[in-house]
Amino acid sequence: MRRAAKYTVPDSELSKQHGVKNAAGPVIDKPVLGIESSCDETGVAILRWVPDAPGEGLLAHVLYSQIKLHANYGGVVPELASRDHVRKLLPLVREALAQAGLKASDLGGVAYTAGPGLVGALLVGAAAGRALAWGLGVPALAVHHMEGHLLAPLLEADPPKPPFVALLVSGGHSLLVEVKKIGQYRILGDTLDDAAGEAFDKTAKLMGLPYPGGPALAKLAEQGTHGAFRFSRPMTDRPGLDFSFSGLKTQVLLAWQHSDQGEQTRTDIARGFEEAIVDTLLIKCRRALTATGTDKLVIAGGVGANRRLRAELAAAGEKDGFRTYFPRLAFCTDNGAMIALAGAIRLAHGQHQGESVQVRPRWNLEELPPAA
Repeated sequence: MRRAAKYTVPDSELSKQHGVKNAAGPVIDKPVLGIESSCDETGVAILRWVPDAPGEGLLAHVLYSQIKLHANYGGVVPELASRDHVRKLLPLVREALAQAGLKASDLGGVAYTAGPGLVGALLVGAAAGRALAWGLGVPALAVHHMEGHLLAPLLEADPPKPPFVALLVSGGHSLLVEVKKIGQYRILGDTLDDAAGEAFDKTAKLMGLPYPGGPALAKLAEQGTHGAFRFSRPMTDRPGLDFSFSGLKTQVLLAWQHSDQGEQTRTDIARGFEEAIVDTLLIKCRRALTATGTDKLVIAGGVGANRRLRAELAAAGEKDGFRTYFPRLAFCTDNGAMIALAGAIRLAHGQHQGESVQVRPRWNLEELPPAA
């Protein structure tokens, strides 16, 4: 677990056996099983690689959320998450196969999330995925969780083509990434403390909202009054593309503590907080597009489901002349489809893992090799 899972190119016999071809463009003619288990959601999907329209190849997609399991604790308990993945993963694999009308022997490869994430949860998916691939005699591919999120918009009807800038915003990450090619990434901005999703969850908790706090706060903000509370837009008064939301969280805490703590005040503070987050992300996205000279912006990750963020970025794109790409809401949060897609792309280009099971709770996106 100290090193990244290595990508290797199979020999010609293995390529023939698993339907990987390099003539006239990469093709993998058997479906790929994708497994996601990095945190508190168990996702399984089956996808047949269709180069020009990846979404058309999605054959099955099933997801189990552990929200109820962790609700009493106000957050994810890693040990409980790992145990629940053990209970749910194989039944979900069987359900996905049934949904796709396939047998396990019909699979051409297995992709699983190897990091970043909770080490125990990652090991469940990695061990099951690697064992399944070994038993079937098919190649396995360890997927970077954030690459999965980054590629999720490719599952839609009009997928973006590189180069583009990607905003990856979730509970653990706030990243701006330049994507020159699939697998060729340059991190433009990263979070220095709390990620956007983490700030949502922590702010909701300090205001007494139920778990999961982020969606609850966003729903509450829809009823708030614009301008009743205005908070700072962190790190937008200086050059750079990094993020920092811990100070914003403190501002909200102080505003809440010195207020009447009534229901209307709660909704107004939620509105002011959400607007601060969205404005900050928008300002940084505009800077990233200008810095890279690109006119395509991909938004992915759990916070990518936020209605205000989607609306503001779409409106800014129409005004400024850049195009925004969003995955459907079901593919913003953790899911197996994005892992199946990322794995299928790399398997189609002849990459696969060795027989060892390795995961990386921390894994820099820039360390990935090019897909082709």
